[in-house]
Amino acid sequence: MSVSRRRRLARAAATITAAVVTALAVAPPAPADAAEPRADEGLFLTVSGAEETWIRGVLLRCPDTAGHHPHHDAACSELIWARGDLDALHGEPHACTKEYDPVTVGARGTWRGAPVEWRRTFANACTMDAATGSVFRF
Repeated sequence: MSVSRRRRLARAAATITAAVVTALAVAPPAPADAAEPRADEGLFLTVSGAEETWIRGVLLRCPDTAGHHPHHDAACSELIWARGDLDALHGEPHACTKEYDPVTVGARGTWRGAPVEWRRTFANACTMDAATGSVFRF
């Protein structure tokens, strides 16, 4: 493995770790009287640019009473329709340019009590949006 590839991988790991730590830091604490953990903690969704040059993330819980995701109602509806299978999202198909500017999306957490670990790279943000609909629109 080349040195530059190792550096990119290390930089990507550091960026993702920082995003997760930030998301955990802003998550509301559990009430002191909560004896049982929540069955569905939600999904931490991320979108990142080519070579991990930028990353953004949001925690989505369904129902999303905290409103962290800007399109939480639509995103939850789409995930419910797909039964939590991100590969089965129907998206919102529309025409896109053939510009190559890769965007990587990921989801990690739980959906209806089942663990989720999902990642996919799209040619550009338009093709990502067409394939995933509201879920990664933040």
